[in-house]
Amino acid sequence: MMKPVGQWVAFFFALWATWETALSVTRYSIPEEMERGSVVANLAADLGLDVSGLAQREVKLDIFHNNKYLDINKRTGDLFIVEKMDRESLCNTKTMTCFLKLDLIIESPLRIFNIELGITDINDNAPHFRRDKIELDVSESATPGERFSLPNAFDPDVGANTVKTYKLSESEHFTVDIHSGSDGTKYVDLVLMKALDREKKAVHNLILTAIDGGVPARSGTASIIVRVQDTNDNAPQFDQAVYSLNISENSPAGTVVIKLNATDADEGPNANLTYSFTLYTSEKTQEMFWLNSKTGEIAVKGTIDYEDLKIFEMFLEAKDNGPVPLSGQCRVTVYVKDMNDNYPEITIKSLKNTVEENIPVGSVI
Repeated sequence: MMKPVGQWVAFFFALWATWETALSVTRYSIPEEMERGSVVANLAADLGLDVSGLAQREVKLDIFHNNKYLDINKRTGDLFIVEKMDRESLCNTKTMTCFLKLDLIIESPLRIFNIELGITDINDNAPHFRRDKIELDVSESATPGERFSLPNAFDPDVGANTVKTYKLSESEHFTVDIHSGSDGTKYVDLVLMKALDREKKAVHNLILTAIDGGVPARSGTASIIVRVQDTNDNAPQFDQAVYSLNISENSPAGTVVIKLNATDADEGPNANLTYSFTLYTSEKTQEMFWLNSKTGEIAVKGTIDYEDLKIFEMFLEAKDNGPVPLSGQCRVTVYVKDMNDNYPEITIKSLKNTVEENIPVGSVI
């Protein structure tokens, strides 16, 4: 059955009035984390509602969210907090603006009010690094000015409450350089200020601190472990430049004369040493003595004869296994000690001579 024209007009007028009312938006702004029971605003006063009639009318507060964060007091018309609101949970952490949209629906007669509640950020989060330990391998040949990228800290707060700067613990070798991305994100590089020396300090332990701009400021830290990688910048060194020692002649083959010791302040292949005779060592000496190229041990190889040679001089080299090998030299002087290993020899030549019978005593024949 068709409705009379008058009824259709009344229906569309009521719908238009409801839609017009809904088009007006009432906006409020509150900081996040407000305590439960806190009053946001008095909707009755702001929307021109009669408080005395609210209790008899059906009032509904629709929130476009899973949780019910707010409610209305029908006796006073107050909009109040039911549950604390965390801006970082409600909105994108990178977005400055955060709004909670509500519909206040009142029936008899039907009225709809649109409400937008802005949630402003407070500094309730400290910056934190995605990794609390950052490990870097840096060659000791790195030149001052060289840069090493570090992971930036993250702070879910926005604006002034997000990461503002970085600080590095005291170091004579390193500093930090801070730069900003197009979105304002702060990035940090580790910069080498002074040349490294692994032999003086092989590991540098640093603390990187990220600080936000809140009041009071909050901060987070990460440890930086810089391991200095070795370069072959140290030559092997013998304990002594010159060694002098004695050995008895006829010492059996295999008798250890001396065990040389050279050290290299580098590490790995740069400190693995090989011992050898240099060209200054005579072939005769090398025939008499054997050198272990790995241990530096010198032992008797030939027959040592004092009557043949009383002094042996050996010139030795210790060379590392670096890409560009470095070496150190020393001299070993061996004095041969005589042993009673020879019988006396008498040489008699026949001689015929005549002497007088009265030759005096003591005369040389």
